[in-house]
Amino acid sequence: MHFLDQAKIYIRSGAGGPGAVSFRREKYVEYGGPDGGNGGKGGDVVFEAVAGLNTLIDFRYTQHFKAPRGGHGMGKNRNGAAGKDLVVKVPVGTQVIDDEDRETVLADLVEAGQRVVLLEGGMGGRGNASYKTSTNRAPRQHQPGIPAQEMWVWLRLKLLADVGLVGMPNAGKSTFINTLSNTKAKVGDYAFTTLRPQLGVVSHKDREFVLADIPGLIAGAADGAGVGDRFLGHIERCRVLVHLIDISSTDPVEAMRIVEEELEAYGEGLADKPRLVALNKIDLVDDALAADYARELLKAGADEVFPISGATGKGMSRLLDAVIEYLPAATVTERPEGEREEADERPWSPI
Repeated sequence: MHFLDQAKIYIRSGAGGPGAVSFRREKYVEYGGPDGGNGGKGGDVVFEAVAGLNTLIDFRYTQHFKAPRGGHGMGKNRNGAAGKDLVVKVPVGTQVIDDEDRETVLADLVEAGQRVVLLEGGMGGRGNASYKTSTNRAPRQHQPGIPAQEMWVWLRLKLLADVGLVGMPNAGKSTFINTLSNTKAKVGDYAFTTLRPQLGVVSHKDREFVLADIPGLIAGAADGAGVGDRFLGHIERCRVLVHLIDISSTDPVEAMRIVEEELEAYGEGLADKPRLVALNKIDLVDDALAADYARELLKAGADEVFPISGATGKGMSRLLDAVIEYLPAATVTERPEGEREEADERPWSPI
């Protein structure tokens, strides 16, 4: 499945049905009079967060969502049927943003099953029967029903993860997440092998947490260099960040500084999040050189440095011990209720 974290869609609620103008005229019935029913209410547009999704790719091919309108009122005091609500299913972590300024967050769906009514359907119009009074025996007025609401919105997905993995290209992030989880992230000896965020579930000491790997950052990412910083939004909700630094790079201290500056330039509180600095690929150098680099990183501002090897697993246990200290005791990742099984052959639809 292709990964897509932004999509623009059009939504429209249902208009209210018009009321009816009708009069009862039956032979052998002594009393007649108005009997026009009311119109039905239009359907609402509801956004619902569902488990088991991590992409907005469905909204690339389905971009218009319109709720049904309410039914017309009819004679014999029959009210029109209410329009069925249109439920748009989105991944957990999706934000609905106003298209006018591209900044106003209309809804933020962070829990499975959470529902937000974004557009309300129009109320149905009154039929002429509701206008009957002691002095107005044969009213002919009625209401047409409240019009529909419509708007364009942007959907922006921010993946929910407990731990975020950051670093420069070729820092070994893909190997790191592949070693700790069953993720099959692409690994290659060239920059930007990771072009989209990857999620993996990590188990350590009877605890489970979600780890997010995003494409590497380079100097000027905040200004669009490399793949830019647009994927940093996927780690905004993380509790702690793991900063992976390649020990075989030209200058690990400079590599740490570059990523720190890009996190600060992005904003959204990323620079204030707890960060664990991991000096990766120590299997390629001797212990003395690894210790020297660790001391340099400590002098450059790192609170603590964890020498590790993503390829061999050396030092990983100590790093994970530090990670789980930032997670609440109740953080347990289970299969979300309602997640679709692989064998489910029913065609998926966002509505």
